[in-house]
Amino acid sequence: MLLIAVGVLLPLFYLSIRAFGATPETLYNVVLRVRNLRLLANTLLLTGGVLVLTTMLALPLAYLSTRCNIAARKFITLLGVVPLAMPGYVMAYAFMGLGGYNGMFYEWFGIIMPRPGGFWGSLLVLSICTFPYLYLNLRTALLGMDPSIEEASRSLGHDAKSTFFRVTLPQLKPAFLAGFLLVSLHVFGDFGTVSLMRFETFSYALYLQYVAAYDRIYAAWLALMLLALTTAALVLEYRFLKKAIFHRLGRGASRERKYLELGSWKIPAYGFVGIYTVAAIILPLSSIGYWLNEASLAKMSGDLFTSFGNSVAASAPAALLTTVMALLIAYVGVRFEGKITNILERVAYLGYATPPLAFALSLVFFSLYVSPFLYQTLLLLIIAYSLHFLAEGIGPIRSALYQAPPQLEDAAKSLGYSSFQAFIKVILPLLKGGIIASAALVFLSAMKELSITFLLSPIGFNTLALNVWSYTGEAMFAEAAPFAFTILIFSILFVGLLFSREWEKT
Repeated sequence: MLLIAVGVLLPLFYLSIRAFGATPETLYNVVLRVRNLRLLANTLLLTGGVLVLTTMLALPLAYLSTRCNIAARKFITLLGVVPLAMPGYVMAYAFMGLGGYNGMFYEWFGIIMPRPGGFWGSLLVLSICTFPYLYLNLRTALLGMDPSIEEASRSLGHDAKSTFFRVTLPQLKPAFLAGFLLVSLHVFGDFGTVSLMRFETFSYALYLQYVAAYDRIYAAWLALMLLALTTAALVLEYRFLKKAIFHRLGRGASRERKYLELGSWKIPAYGFVGIYTVAAIILPLSSIGYWLNEASLAKMSGDLFTSFGNSVAASAPAALLTTVMALLIAYVGVRFEGKITNILERVAYLGYATPPLAFALSLVFFSLYVSPFLYQTLLLLIIAYSLHFLAEGIGPIRSALYQAPPQLEDAAKSLGYSSFQAFIKVILPLLKGGIIASAALVFLSAMKELSITFLLSPIGFNTLALNVWSYTGEAMFAEAAPFAFTILIFSILFVGLLFSREWEKT
């Protein structure tokens, strides 16, 4: 575990050394640039806008699917998680492919729709892509809330509207904060969407600095500023939840949930679901399908298979390595819980909380000056994937471990088995489901990762994600379509896994 913690912290530590390794005059000119204030304002403005728009999407959809007597409740739940199948750069590609003189709207309807870009384009794409994180948190909270609280409110004469604002909404504070944190971290770290939309945030500026000027000190400071934003988000979320009590204080009783009748709100409710479905699902999928039909698959099949092979060559070993590390961390954290193991486990999550572009840049600096033989190698890319997605791998294995009683190991030891033998023969078979889920999550996440791949991949090592992003940046939508479609298919596997669990709760 200590080696894993060092692997996460050492590149970030070296990034700090590079940032402060300049003369005071240089630091003054770098840190106090007016441009940094503009980047901060743009990043915070975009994040705030995304939080508002995701709330406007997620809260009504979650409430309709858990509290209201509405048809196709399971289908609405599916609609809420489908956008997870499209990474931000794929969604940006889909919306950009709708407009222009050769876009889908013009070819099908004769309408010249401007291609989205700048702040409003970034806001639209990121809101649609990230709102499921808030939706799932709100939906889980609403399903877990004690129905008797709302029933008591209505028995005191409050109508549905008053009950929602006075009783239900305050109880959703933890879900809102957890969802807001995830959405904010994704917006802070997003590179693909803002680069395609040409909207300058810290991530986009860091990319421009890397490919254009490559002032190492300024690039390091941009990465640290981006990391400071994510740290601030984590601290705020912790402080808002500190000492708050939202759980049931009494034992309570199980009650059958009664769904609210929509009445005059039925038409607006179905209208909201319809507009969302068209904007977030039908239009992007239609755009990808349209450009896929325009693509010459025969000419591009070679590049497609090569890119697919490269993506798998990096993602599969990363999934295997991450699962092994996650198994070690989860086992030590669950079986030997203590202050030291808790700290080491929290450090493992730091790699995931760090914006991908900043994390990748720290590994660039580290490899160039400490281990040059690793720079721009497949091994470094695999290590970066593993350290960044380690948090995703820990969760499923930890959950499985909590369901494996330690008494089973004690019984095996009493029969003469060593600790290692007891783990292999008794505990490991019980963790099979968690291990498979862990490897699958990391594999799919690595397959669609863009930022880390862009900075760390070997020269000429094109993946599916890099091809979608690069072709879209050149407005070559037909060429990007096969790669976007392949990523979409793989991402649907993740959504299917997620929805299979959500289906049971509906």
